[in-house]
This record gives sequence, structure tokens and C-alpha cells, in this order.
Amino acid sequence: MICENTSRFRVAVTGRRFGKTYCAIRELCKAAAAQDRECLYVAPSYRMAKGIAWEQIKDKLKQLRWLEQSNEAELTLRLRSGSKIYLKGCEAKDALRGKGYDFICLDEYQDMDPTVWTEVLRPTLSDRKGKALFIGTPRGIGSFSYEMYSMAQSTADWSSFKYTTAQGGIVTEEEIEQAKRDLDIKTFEQEYYATFNTYSGMVYYNFDREHTVQQLTVDVPQEIHAGMDFNIDPFSVAIGIIKGDTLYIFDEINMKGSNTDDVCDEIKRRYPTAKINIYPDPAGRNRNTASAGRSDLTILRNAGFNVYVRHTHTAVRDRINAVNSKLKNAKSQRTCFVSPKCTQVIKSLERMTYKEETNVVHKDGNEHMADAVGYLIDYIWPVRQEINIPQPTRWAFGGHNNTRMT
Repeated sequence: MICENTSRFRVAVTGRRFGKTYCAIRELCKAAAAQDRECLYVAPSYRMAKGIAWEQIKDKLKQLRWLEQSNEAELTLRLRSGSKIYLKGCEAKDALRGKGYDFICLDEYQDMDPTVWTEVLRPTLSDRKGKALFIGTPRGIGSFSYEMYSMAQSTADWSSFKYTTAQGGIVTEEEIEQAKRDLDIKTFEQEYYATFNTYSGMVYYNFDREHTVQQLTVDVPQEIHAGMDFNIDPFSVAIGIIKGDTLYIFDEINMKGSNTDDVCDEIKRRYPTAKINIYPDPAGRNRNTASAGRSDLTILRNAGFNVYVRHTHTAVRDRINAVNSKLKNAKSQRTCFVSPKCTQVIKSLERMTYKEETNVVHKDGNEHMADAVGYLIDYIWPVRQEINIPQPTRWAFGGHNNTRMT
């Protein structure tokens, strides 16, 4: 078990909704139960640290009657034992320097820059001989998550763990079967079986001309759904209709040297009577491909379109997985088809590749139309969907059921 292991450094790779954050919080509180300890919880971003863990840690410490003071502005908790727990994001890694820690938990470590550990956090444990817990879901073979997990298997004072979603005992078999229907086989194995997959070759490996490219008979559509990438050269738009749970991409706009106003005019010229739903790149909040200081999203809304956009970018991996899952899920069902006339969509999905033995996408100009498709699919059929799960209400440290600080 992760929490019972006494190694100084532990690396845990688990399936989605295994209970990673609960485990992380438990270990933080256990470390802080001793006198005058300095403990740090690190997430890939400040927003994630606050949104994922802050309230849960604070509430648990209140239940245990261990909390003496909390500072919302600095995400700092002081316990009656004299210990402190700090919550931080690692997007500004230099802000993590300068303090020594007794325990660090790196939650969702697979999304962190490896130098956050090697150059910044590892030295902070040296003077206090502190411990660390890495916990997250797997990335591809060759990634930071894979290297840390592999290294921990053969290094003294390190331990590694790998658990599937089902082994966490939180998510039901019915829900896992539902995920198998919604995700493609590689994504399902990675997210629910905690499998390290090889990311080389095609990015959209479930794209298959024989099965994905189909002649589509589309009457004058009453409603269209369009993914949009705000690249000026070319400006890329993938246009589809939705029937049931299936997306049919039947048209595309690939305009060079254009701006958002031009593309809006072209969409309205082609579909003057249709209800138009746009799923753009979130960067459009701050980006302007036109004039007069208007953001791209403002231009789209002023054109009369319904605009659906995330506040921040989804991780590239999750957006790619969402598209692959629509192209073919783990049950071999296909729910995304492309018309043969959409040559740029086909080219983009077919030619995008990873750099060898990494999950880094080659940026060679083929990615823009696939990105447009991805923004649409990721908004409507995202891979990351939250599941409400019950959590245990009592913990036992050291074999006792004490809930008061001693």
C-alpha cells in the first residue's frame, strides 16, 4: 500500500479517480501531525492547488481538530502541532525556492516540468532529510512520469506503485464500462489501467481513411457546430453536424492571410439561415486577428454566433485523446466521420506525428485543422469528466483511531 510504505521517496501511478488526491491529503496530514514540520503540496498550477486540494485539506484538519490558523491568500495552514502545510503551483518554479521541507507531495506530477523536481524541490529536502510522494496518472514511455516510475523500481530508498482505477474501489464497474465506450483503447488503458503507452508515429492513430472518411449527404443544415483555430495563415474551421452522439464533419474553411471578421463573413455566407455554434481556441480571449482592439471571441459573438469556449486550454494530451476516442472507442465503435471533400481535415488528422519516443507533437503546419476539430470535440465530449465519489471520514495514523492532536 502507498500509505503504509516507509521509503523516503514514493512514486505512485494510478488510474483516473483512484483516489490520488485523497491519498495525497492523507499523507500531508500524517506528515504534519508531528511537531514543527514544514510540508508542501505542489500541483501543476496555483489554480489546481487551490481548486483540487485547498478546501479538502482545510476541512479534514478541522474535522480532526488539528487546525489552528488558515491563510486563504497564501494557501497556508498552521496546525496545533506547530507544523505548517503550504499549497503551491509550480508554473513559477523559482517561487518554490528558499525553504526547507520535511515532506513534499507532488500531485499530478506527470504534468510538471522535470526540472521542478531536479533543480528546485529536491534540494529543499536535503537539510531536513525530508521525504517526497509523487502521485499521478501515466504519460507515455519516455516521459517524466515513466522515467520516475522506472527509476523508483530499482533505486534504494525509493518505492513505486501502480494501481488501476478499479483497484481504488471508488469507481463502479458500470462506470468503467461506460468509460470504455467513451474512450479509445489506448486512452482507456492509460487512464483506467494506468498503462504506459508508446507515443510514436501517428497522433490520431484511430483515424482510418477506409472507415473515417465517408460520403455524407447533408441537406441544408438547421444547426452547425464549428471548431475554430485562430491561426492567421491559414485560419482553420472544421464544420459539422451532430446526430445523436455522432459528429459528421462535412465542410471546412481554410483561409490564408485572413482575420476573424473575414471568416465570420464566410460562415454566414455559406449558412445564412443556420444556427451557428462555434468552439474556438481559448486563446481567442486575449488574441486579436482583426482590428480596433476587439478580441476574437468578441468578434464571434458580435457576429451572432453561439460561442462555447473553455476558460483555459485543456491539456494537449486530453484534447488528442478526446478526438481519438470519437474516431474509435475501446469497443471499436466510431462516432466521428469526415466527408471526402474536407481535404485539409483529412490531411491534418492523417499526417500529425509525435517526435520519436515522446508525446510531443511535431509542429509542421499540419496541426491547425486537427486543432479546430479538437476544440469542438473536447468541449462536447471531453475525456476528463468528474465523478462524484464518497470519501472515508476517519483516518488512522500509526494504527490508532485518534482524531485529536497529541
